[in-house]
Amino acid sequence: MMGRFSLAAADEDFIRSAPVRITHRIESEATCESVWQTLTSDGALASWARGITGADWTSARPFGIGTTRTVRAGAFAALNERFFRWDEVHRMTFYVESASLPGFKRFAEDLVLEPTSAGSRLTWTFAVQAQPWFAPILLLARPILDRVTRRWADGAVRHSLQGSPR
Repeated sequence: MMGRFSLAAADEDFIRSAPVRITHRIESEATCESVWQTLTSDGALASWARGITGADWTSARPFGIGTTRTVRAGAFAALNERFFRWDEVHRMTFYVESASLPGFKRFAEDLVLEPTSAGSRLTWTFAVQAQPWFAPILLLARPILDRVTRRWADGAVRHSLQGSPR
């Protein structure tokens, strides 16, 4: 499903300064490699992120800068993503190029994996700028978005501890 609503490109500055930023840090016994495999698997997101009904890599492996993916939530919502940073097993960052529903001006996510003495730390940042008419709605929904995105980050780590086949 291609998006009908184009979004502005995002970069590192946007991720640091977006009007709405949600960051989750999850420490776990999972290795960086295991979490990375979960995040880049063919079943990424749909198998462990509640509300996500599909995530299709639209670029061939091996993935890297310029990789694209379409993520679906339900029957009508889809986001077309483009990765602008890809540091294998350590970091991936993308912005949404287009969406099937209106409301967002810019949207990006940054996922960082760091080794720890016990395993790894996943830092997952969501950066959003809404269209002016949608901004008040987004702010009201912020507590829900915090919980939903926290569950996604927790789910990725839990799934990686169970093993995630490609």
